[in-house]
Amino acid sequence: MPEVKRDLLALDGLDVTAIRRGLVATAIGTHVYVFAEVTSTNAVLRDLAAAGAVEGTVVLAEAQREGRGRSDTVWFSPPGVNLHASVLLRPGIEPSAAPIFSFIASLALTDAVWALDIPAAVKWPNDVVIGGRKVAGARLDVGMAGDRVSYVVVGVGINVNIGHAELEAALGPAAADATSLREAHGRPIDRNALAAGFLNQLEKWAGLYATSGPEMILAAWRKRDVLTGRRVAVQEVEGRLVGRVAGVDARGFLVVDDDGGVRHTVVSAAVRVLEDSAPSAPTRGR
Repeated sequence: MPEVKRDLLALDGLDVTAIRRGLVATAIGTHVYVFAEVTSTNAVLRDLAAAGAVEGTVVLAEAQREGRGRSDTVWFSPPGVNLHASVLLRPGIEPSAAPIFSFIASLALTDAVWALDIPAAVKWPNDVVIGGRKVAGARLDVGMAGDRVSYVVVGVGINVNIGHAELEAALGPAAADATSLREAHGRPIDRNALAAGFLNQLEKWAGLYATSGPEMILAAWRKRDVLTGRRVAVQEVEGRLVGRVAGVDARGFLVVDDDGGVRHTVVSAAVRVLEDSAPSAPTRGR
């Protein structure tokens, strides 16, 4: 792992008291744990969930040794500069409903970033982007009890104060598609305030899902989506699909019309934009 320069480190480390100072959430954040280093915050919280941890328990870490994003891709997790957080929810839903929490997490992340006056958007299925470059992502872990969901662990990783040189050293050419909040904002970001803001927004969107259902969540997500209408290449297990994105359906699956006019439903795949045009300007509407 490349060394992170000291002048890029946040002014203060993650701190439970500082995070609680910004919390207005009443359920999320009932218990907050901050670790110096873990394998991954999701792994720690899965163990806590299995041991009976209450809904709203939060795990944060200064660094992760084995942080993972979607499809088990490695998430760059150096110490002291970014935000790695996992939140335990117990929504009492069927397994087929669990993926909606990726959309809930994306909405909470974009709201937390917008609060810094940085326009953020979402890229299916769980990326948050600034100017088309990835700044954050979400990963779900779902625990089962029989045929019902026992818990959902919502994990997020946000590039906060990492410098672009460090991203390039770690990611190579892929760093061209990545950014950080510091790079976008031009100054260091208070990670404790950011953590509190994200947790507040996550509780808000999870509450809206509980009262209004998935349709409202997907409608809000679509307003922030940067893929709809754009020409993409979709790499699936079965092969490569090229076409234009028509949006997401009621289940949250990506809908793509291929060049022959055939409509495809994409459940899980890597998506790459083929056009060079800038992404649509995101909006924050519900």
